[in-house]
Amino acid sequence: MSFQTLPGSSEAGERPYWLYALLLIGAVLAVLIAVNGIFTQVFTTVITGTGITIFVTIAGYTIALCVGLGIALLGLSNSVVLRQTARFYVEVFRGVPVLVLLFYIAFVGAPGLVAAYNFLAGPLIRAGLLDTLLVRDVSLMWRAIFALGLGYSPFIAEIFRAGIQSVDKGQIEAAKALGLSRSQRFRLIVFPQAIRVIFPPLSNDFVAMTKDSSLVSVLGVADITQMGKVYASGSFRFFETYSIIAFIYLMLTIGLSILLRGFEKRMRGRYTG
Repeated sequence: MSFQTLPGSSEAGERPYWLYALLLIGAVLAVLIAVNGIFTQVFTTVITGTGITIFVTIAGYTIALCVGLGIALLGLSNSVVLRQTARFYVEVFRGVPVLVLLFYIAFVGAPGLVAAYNFLAGPLIRAGLLDTLLVRDVSLMWRAIFALGLGYSPFIAEIFRAGIQSVDKGQIEAAKALGLSRSQRFRLIVFPQAIRVIFPPLSNDFVAMTKDSSLVSVLGVADITQMGKVYASGSFRFFETYSIIAFIYLMLTIGLSILLRGFEKRMRGRYTG
């Protein structure tokens, strides 16, 4: 893919000067990392959290996709109760900041679920068939992952809903006339067309979650940001540390953006070509 046709340019053939500038900054930082001992030490420390950042992002986004699709389908149901339940979920979770939701699930939701489990499994625990579950047995990383997934799920539900509703109703009626079931209509008619509409905002949310995964550091999860915080607090090298952190996140998000936009362009060409 040439830079002249790079996805994200506002006009066909426009050179992505923003990318040139970022590449120049990245090259300068790469040289500093290679020749400066302090930058090298910071980079080797912080980069160890990349795997956790990627895992948290993928796992959280998978949860958000599954829950979001389910909520969108409930919102399009013929049942008033299901539609109202879906709307209640969307409005509540969309109105709570992700950081607050992170703390709530980590320190309120998880202990509540542990208490409920111990209560329901009480007879088996007393019989010695099961062990008592402790709050510390629930991984902080998974608490953070579920919080991110639930925090993004209402936005993804709205994306799915809008995409599904964008499909021409005439095609759905034609599928009904052919005798296709509701699940077959969704799988064969609705979803293949809706995905062209919903893919761009879904990819934007994936990039956004990559950045917001840094919030898990408040729970001590050893991601990129947490590794940087620990190093900076011990060395007081705040400029070097947070410059490296910003550099790594930029490389992740820009790389993802270019990759996803390229995939979107090929997908559109496949459907329209």
